[in-house]
Amino acid sequence: MSRQPQARSPLAVAVGVLLRDDGSFLLADRPAGKPYAGYWEFPGGKIEPGETLEQALRRELREELGIDIEQPEFWRSCTVDYPHARVDLQFCKVRRWRGTPRSCEGQQFAWQDLPVQVHPVLPGTLPVLRWLAEERGHAGPTHRD
Repeated sequence: MSRQPQARSPLAVAVGVLLRDDGSFLLADRPAGKPYAGYWEFPGGKIEPGETLEQALRRELREELGIDIEQPEFWRSCTVDYPHARVDLQFCKVRRWRGTPRSCEGQQFAWQDLPVQVHPVLPGTLPVLRWLAEERGHAGPTHRD
């Protein structure tokens, strides 16, 4: 009798889509030592046991970028299967924060617009770029190949 592979439980992740008044958004690259190092993504991280989405997002953006966010709004979610993990990405729009984003974990970051110029882009980031394109009426590519 063959055994069916077990479905992996998704890892819950809080992700911030930081938006400036000019419409640009912040992307950061994944630091060395992490899966997909060098790929660009929206900042965020794992939701720890007992944390709410908002608490995790506040903690992660303080740790990664040194900012304190104000009034994040849940936007959308999607589940992505990577070779190393299945992740449930919970995206929140963040329009206001205190402080100036800075690299607290050795990552690079860049304010971008569509199509984004940084590359490569993490697969879990691609749906967000499509959603932003839909909202903005952007036709054409959302990122470089």
